[in-house]
Amino acid sequence: MTSEQSRELVQQAWRSFSTRDKDQIAAFFTQDAEWLAPPGNATAVALGGSHHMVGRDTIVHFLTVDFRRMFVADVALDFRGFYADGDVVVVEETMRATLAGGNAYHNDYCFVFELRDGLIHRVREYMDTAKGHRMVFGDA
Repeated sequence: MTSEQSRELVQQAWRSFSTRDKDQIAAFFTQDAEWLAPPGNATAVALGGSHHMVGRDTIVHFLTVDFRRMFVADVALDFRGFYADGDVVVVEETMRATLAGGNAYHNDYCFVFELRDGLIHRVREYMDTAKGHRMVFGDA
């Protein structure tokens, strides 16, 4: 794929995530896809899940079911950039939402998408984990 095709694929995938349509979302991932976030991040801890999701079905379940359990309302994404080089796409964004406990959530993210055969094979997610913990669990 060209860099432009890779960028477009990842942009289409992000649009599909908001639909919560499992079949539409699944179509963007390889069967053996992986999504890696920092160990101990607040979302994984609060949901009792892993920071390392393995397999398309696990990732799709998170995006269509678990994400909504954590971020219950007012989810808004502000994309600052989609940067592509061949089969690698980097996405910078800010996410805002209302958490299940009523707290406001506002954090910056960087995602590195690695594509294989025209599909997302691996996602590496980076965020301010300390800030996330404060918003989810308070200052304690």
